[in-house]
Amino acid sequence: MSQYIIYFNQQWVGDHSEEWFASRGPLAKAAMDEMRDAGVLIFAAGVDEDLDAAITADGTSGTLEFRTGLYAPSEQFIGGMTIIDVADKEAARMWGGRVAEACGWPQQIRQVY
Repeated sequence: MSQYIIYFNQQWVGDHSEEWFASRGPLAKAAMDEMRDAGVLIFAAGVDEDLDAAITADGTSGTLEFRTGLYAPSEQFIGGMTIIDVADKEAARMWGGRVAEACGWPQQIRQVY
């Protein structure tokens, strides 16, 4: 079995009405339920969009420092992620596609080690 992360950057979501987002919730929940029932779901969650609440831990100077906010300015930031454990890349692609269809925006699928 191999683990994969399926994720999206918040900027990929696009502008939609509240009704549109409300219609996607049940679809996304159904996709997560399918993953859980198939025994491949490890973890799934959205990520807090408040970038000022992010915490950066930086030990590159030899002294560990913590600060709030992003480590570096960025045009994109992660909006949500799912971790799965599947037999192969094709299974990861299938589940990533299922999440993309349910959510209504693109998903990136990458193996994790």
